[in-house]
Amino acid sequence: MSGGLVWIFLRRSLSREPYRIVRLSAWSLAEVVPAFAGGHAVARAVDDGFAAGRPGTGLAWLALLAAAWLLAAVAARQILLNIAAVVEPFRDDLLTRVVSGALRAGRDGDAAAVARMNHQVELARDALGAIITVVRSFVFTLVSVAIGMMTLAPEVVPLVLPPVLLGLGLFLASLPALARRQRDFIVADERTASAVAVMAGGLRDVSACGAEVRVAATVGRQIGDQARAARSLARVTATRTLSLAVGGWLPILLLLAGTPWLLGRGLTAGVVLGALTYVMQSLTPALSGLVQGLGVSGVRLAVTLERILGDQGPPESGGPRRRPEGTRLELTGVAFAYGPKAEPVIDGLDLVVPEGDHLAVVGPSGIGKSTLAGLVAGVLRPTEGSVLVGGVPANETHEAVRALIPQEAYVFHGSLAENLTYLTPEAPAEAVDEAVAAFGLAGLAQRFDGYDTEIDPAELSAGERQLIALARTYLSPARLVVLDEATCHLDAAAEARAEAAFAARGGTLIVVAHRISSALRARRVLVMDGTRVLVGTHEDLVGASPLYADLVGLWVDHRLPQGIPTPSPRP
Repeated sequence: MSGGLVWIFLRRSLSREPYRIVRLSAWSLAEVVPAFAGGHAVARAVDDGFAAGRPGTGLAWLALLAAAWLLAAVAARQILLNIAAVVEPFRDDLLTRVVSGALRAGRDGDAAAVARMNHQVELARDALGAIITVVRSFVFTLVSVAIGMMTLAPEVVPLVLPPVLLGLGLFLASLPALARRQRDFIVADERTASAVAVMAGGLRDVSACGAEVRVAATVGRQIGDQARAARSLARVTATRTLSLAVGGWLPILLLLAGTPWLLGRGLTAGVVLGALTYVMQSLTPALSGLVQGLGVSGVRLAVTLERILGDQGPPESGGPRRRPEGTRLELTGVAFAYGPKAEPVIDGLDLVVPEGDHLAVVGPSGIGKSTLAGLVAGVLRPTEGSVLVGGVPANETHEAVRALIPQEAYVFHGSLAENLTYLTPEAPAEAVDEAVAAFGLAGLAQRFDGYDTEIDPAELSAGERQLIALARTYLSPARLVVLDEATCHLDAAAEARAEAAFAARGGTLIVVAHRISSALRARRVLVMDGTRVLVGTHEDLVGASPLYADLVGLWVDHRLPQGIPTPSPRP
């Protein structure tokens, strides 16, 4: 990735609310009042006060300088608040980009992606905050000091500003090398994390195969590369010391050495002390902060952004999401494997689900039912073959057309109404009442004194969270609904009520069955037994699939709760 794209991303994030930049600049002007007034106040305190035998005047000038520092302290607090307001949206943009990229890539167990989300995004946020702080401080301080020295004594400017600019130039010239070394270090860090994660995940296999020495050597090489990258980075950062010596301390030496010349040109001792105050109190600390900040945070931000944004790949093409004519589902020659070397979980699957059908998917745990649900919902892309919804590839259909509810339902902090209408904010109150009644949520609503009370997801049971997620999807415009064991925390009666509500709602319904009773309620059943896939009615499959017959018999004999009649298959 080029630095241009990094700059575009930064500019887009930082320019979203330009008024915050304006407020930050205004408070920065207030913060550098002591930097501008410091030299003048010291010069007047010495020349017009203490040296002239008027200590009261000298103390008055120093009191004025102290008041300027109080103003700077107030401004510093406001600056921190405004920097946070600028940086947090940048962090949100970056995290959204990382999560979206990880979802598009669909890599399982990607330790590098985990490192980016858990560490590098926060690192980039902190680095940007530090950069804004030091760059802003240096620019405003340099300008205020330059104006202050020119109004105090123009003769001192040639002794101060050229060394400062020279030191700054040396530092900026070293930044590309610093960036390269920092990039090498981050790459080595990611590779070490990935190697250690792979090793830790396969310790039992490593021990069983007697591969301890070979694995230790492989991981050791990665750790060694990381250590070498760290040492190389440390060597290059030594240029910061040289830059600070030239730009921060050389002006002080020149002022001290040139004091006789300055006094000979009519400058007073107070003016010389004022010039030294400008350099030692304002300019040198600002340059030191810039060198340290850009040398660490600036390089880190550039390299980290390049790693984060570069690894996401190009944005998805194909234009806007498409709305299919209907929800007829067609799978042709579909195969899917979790990795290029993994065995296919699904292989050569052909399936047609007419629009408006109600299909139940049954089979042993781990056979690929959830994988099929992900393919149908467009969350996963087939390794081979095609999955079409209304003639449109499932992953290209508009999100409003399809809905997948997994086992673990998501409920966020907010009111019950906000949770229920999240996918349909314009849902009328009558529709919300209907959904609440259909899924048996009236008791929950009463417990929270209505729909508008904020709920804490931690206070809800797993079953209550599932009911909220089911009702949320029921209210949505999705006409293709996939329930991936989305009722596993409900009792049999609540599960039956939920499936009946979706069946009566219309659209295409696919249920990955948690209980075999879901198959008895469906129009058709798909059985996955690991060797073949059978599709048919309940009556057809009882005779054609021994696995299905066993599951039905086991449920009827042992799992049917007392007092609940055996469901009859739907016509």
